[in-house]
This record gives sequence, C-alpha cells and structure tokens, in this order.
Amino acid sequence: MQKENYVPAPAETPSRRGGMFRTKSVEQSILDTDEPDSRLRKDLTAWDLTIFGVAVVVGAGIFTLTARTAGNVAGPAVSLAFVFAAIACGLTAVCYAEFASTVPVAGSAYTYSYATFGELVAWIIGWDLILEFALAASVVAKGWSQYLGTVFGFESATVQLGSITFDWGAVTLLIVLGVLLAVGTKVSSRVSAIAVAIKLGVIALVLVLGITYFKASNLSPYIPPSQPADDGASGLHQSLFSFVTGAGDSSFGWYGLLAAASLVFFAFIGFDVVATAAEETKNPQKAVPRGILGSLLIVTVLYVAVTLVLTGMVPYTELAGENATLATAFAIHGVDWAKTVISIGALAGLTTVVMVLFLGQTRVLFAMARDGLLPRWLAHTGKRGTPVRLTVIVGIVCCVLAGFVEFGTLEEMVNIGTLFAFVLVSVGVLILRRTRPDLPRGFRVPLVPLIPVLAVAACLWLMVNLSVETWLRFLVWMLLGFVIYFAYSRHHSLLGKKEALAKD
Repeated sequence: MQKENYVPAPAETPSRRGGMFRTKSVEQSILDTDEPDSRLRKDLTAWDLTIFGVAVVVGAGIFTLTARTAGNVAGPAVSLAFVFAAIACGLTAVCYAEFASTVPVAGSAYTYSYATFGELVAWIIGWDLILEFALAASVVAKGWSQYLGTVFGFESATVQLGSITFDWGAVTLLIVLGVLLAVGTKVSSRVSAIAVAIKLGVIALVLVLGITYFKASNLSPYIPPSQPADDGASGLHQSLFSFVTGAGDSSFGWYGLLAAASLVFFAFIGFDVVATAAEETKNPQKAVPRGILGSLLIVTVLYVAVTLVLTGMVPYTELAGENATLATAFAIHGVDWAKTVISIGALAGLTTVVMVLFLGQTRVLFAMARDGLLPRWLAHTGKRGTPVRLTVIVGIVCCVLAGFVEFGTLEEMVNIGTLFAFVLVSVGVLILRRTRPDLPRGFRVPLVPLIPVLAVAACLWLMVNLSVETWLRFLVWMLLGFVIYFAYSRHHSLLGKKEALAKD
C-alpha cells in the first residue's frame, strides 16, 4: 500500500512557507524514492545517460531544420545561430548538472522547483514540461513517419478516414517505443545506442562527402542583408522582440539571425531529459552531470560542423522553401542517392528522439503523482521498476496527437515551454545555494552568480525572439494549468495534507 502521509526525514528542514508556496525538502524528495510501490530501478550509467542525451538531441534538427533555417531565415549565419543556442543551453546545462547531483530524483525541473520556489511553481513547471515532452514527442513522431515513406518507397504513412487523416506511421512508432519503455530503461538504452550509431555514421558520411563540394564563396555574405519575409507574415506571427521594437517581420540580417537562434533551439531540446532519469542512475551525483554536459558538447560540435558544410556546398538561396533538407544540397550536385541514406539516418535519429522524450514525460508525471499533485495510483511501478500505467496513458495521448493532429507552428510552443523551465532551474540554483548551503553537491556551477544570471538572460533573449502568437498560446496553456492546480492538485498534495495535520 502507498503511504498517504509520509513521516519527515530527521534531516528535513521544515518549510517556513505554507499553502501553495510550501516547499518540499531535498531530504524528503530523496526519502520518497524508497517507497516500495513507487521505486524506480537503478540501471543507468554515465555512458547510458550520454547516449540518451545524444539520442534525443541529434534528430530532426540536423537533417531538416539546418537547411530550412539557412535558406529562409539566417543564410550561412545559421552556424552562428546554433552557437548562440548552444551557449544558452550550455549555461543552463551546468545549472541542471548541479541540481541533478544535489537532488537525484525523477522529475527534473519540477522536483528542483518544489525544493526552491514552492508547490505552485513546481506544479506550473511540471505542467510546462508536459507541454515540452508530450508535444515534442508527437511532433517528432510525425516527422519520423514522413521519413518512413522515403526509406521504404511509399508515398505516405497516412490513411484517409473520411475527412480525417490518420498517421499510422507515427502511431506505430509510439506503440513500439511504449512497449520498450515499459519493459525497462536499460533495454531502451541499448536500442538507443544502436540507433545513435546509425545516425552518427550517416552524419559522418554527410560531412566527408559534403566537404568535397565545399566552396568558401558560398559563405559570403555570412550574414545576408535583412529583407522582409516573403510569406506575408506580420502581426502575431512576428517575434515578440520585433513587435516591441517595431522592426517588423524580417528574414536574414541580425533580426533573422536572432530569430534563427530561437528556432534552432528546438534542435537542442532534450538534453534536460537526462536529468529526469537521475533516480534510475547508479552514482547519479557524478553520472548525471557527465551525461548532461558530455552529450551537449558532442551535439554542438556536430551541429556546427554540419551547418558549415551544408552552407558551403550550395548558395543559401538554393535552400529556400519549407521542404529543404540536407538531401537538397546533395541533389543539387546530382548525388541523388544521398537522399535515401540521409533519410535512414533521420529515421534512426528521430526514433531515439521520440523514445527519450517519451521517457522524460513519464518520469515528470511520475514525480508529480508521487507527490499527490496528480492521482497517486499513477506512481505505481510494479515488478519491472517502471511506471507502466503512466507509460500507457502517455502513449495513448501521444498517439492521438500524432495520429490525428496537424501541428503547424506549434513546434515553437515546445521551445517557449523549455526555455521557461530553463529560466526557473537557473534561478533555482541561486536560491538553493542561499537556503541550503549545507547540501552535498556532486557538481557545483562555477562563477556563481554570474553563470546562472547569464543563463537566465540568454534564455529570456531567445524567448522574446519567438512569435507573439506563440507567447499568447503559452499564456493560455499556463492559465489552464492554474485552473487544474486550484481545482485538484492543491487539495490532494501530500505536502498539503501533512501541513493540515500539523495545524490540527
């Protein structure tokens, strides 16, 4: 039976705040991981986490986003846009690394926020992570489905059911990955390792073959002159920064470069998923920081190398349009067979992206359910040490989204949700350093408070370069989260029940 009212650990420091701003101590978070009915199995190593990190980050971005962003938004400066995004991620990554080594518990930013900002903010960040992981997994599954047809030679992995289009390819992928995750994270890690090896081999081929067509003249001008966007976008479709400053919607130039950095940030999403597996890791104090920082370093080098080769192969104007990919550059040079090879790499890459995003979503929800903010029966793990119930529910939701919904510009919703989580984690490091300096930290952010402050500034900068439309959708999503918290979560919180008993 699960315990509805836990007993604080002797080392627990009681919260001085009550109500919706009550905090959950680090000691209690760690103590909760030993509950027999909701205990996750510790199978993962630093190597497994690095594979997970590379697996989730190297996917659609490197095969499709690089070409489209170069041709439509930034030109050859897309490589600099990736550097800007990587700096923001790197600054945040060290903050995640400190938290993960201090609080080696499932839930990532949700758990960290509970220990620093309090329950309401923790709920909001958990709600925000639902937006990040579930929506991203569904978006990427649809991208996987598109490549499936290219590799196996059929037109589309969809069927028409009356007026509704059903993406059977995306749904099949999600079902298979759901089964693997239910079996165990170690099995999932082994599958990821195979897929990572395939896509890294394809990327190596792209670099070696592409460099033979490289012309330095194609990189000039590195930052093309600014020009109005040719899609007629204006108003709510322009970036918040452009809207506020009156610059209007534009492509290329410095405004285009900044917008590109916010867009390619989507390609880095996922390194924070490594932190969600902290509770399932052997020696998490050392393994999780190594997994986070190691995977981010590897993928940054890969992204910059690929974008430089890509924009050196052909003039960036040849990559304009929504259908441009890495294969487009090779097709221009008559290397048509490269399309199939790149599609195989993309298929392998996107498989692992969906798998790790799926994993991250279940672990965040697991942590929220264990705290009572979601129904407690969802935090059941069973004999295999995996949250099978949550895996099934998340799988069904993602199948519905990927199978029947056309996302369009909703990809930007993933970016803004992730950046918001990054901001809170970075601020949280400063708060926990001040409130709990006594906690053992396997990894410490250097140059505090400079690094966390720079991380917050970089993430906010990327956020304001997302569209006004995205900001409005994000606010609506957050308001919905507040409604659910006050209608259900606040009244079922285990910490709240303990607080009420203490008053009685």
